[in-house]
Amino acid sequence: MKESGRKQGAASPCAACKLLRRRCAQDCVFAPYFPADEPQKFANVHKVFGASNVNKMLQELEVHERGDAVSSMVYEANARVRDPVYGCVGAISSLQHQIDQLQTQLALAQAEVVHLRLIRQTETQGLTPTSPTNSAASPSSQSQLMNPMYHMDLVVDQQAHFQHSMWTC
Repeated sequence: MKESGRKQGAASPCAACKLLRRRCAQDCVFAPYFPADEPQKFANVHKVFGASNVNKMLQELEVHERGDAVSSMVYEANARVRDPVYGCVGAISSLQHQIDQLQTQLALAQAEVVHLRLIRQTETQGLTPTSPTNSAASPSSQSQLMNPMYHMDLVVDQQAHFQHSMWTC
């Protein structure tokens, strides 16, 4: 049965002590967070932060806070291994860019839906420039009725220019 990354009775070193080639003490600060069966977890944290710094950080925290701190260090270390310059900030920036693009696409799709609804509405009501029911209307009101942008409440960010329809694959 495992307990804190070590077997009961036998002193099997945690991943940190194994990598550092030292004896794993009973009160090892690394053992609960870096079990022997996950050596890469500590290897990346050690590569980015250094064992001494990780030890100091964990010693300064309350025991109930250490698990979250280790999770954060592991996440940042893995991100730094993938992207040594930006780390997790690069991942966050990339995701924010994707969100911005998707919001722009959504706004454009919503505008297109409103536009198509207005066209359909004007066609079903017979509001065309040559329609006899509109001949009494003033030219300015006719142009406003025929301009779907006049009816739109939605503002679309025009920074994104799409070279193809967003409905095609």
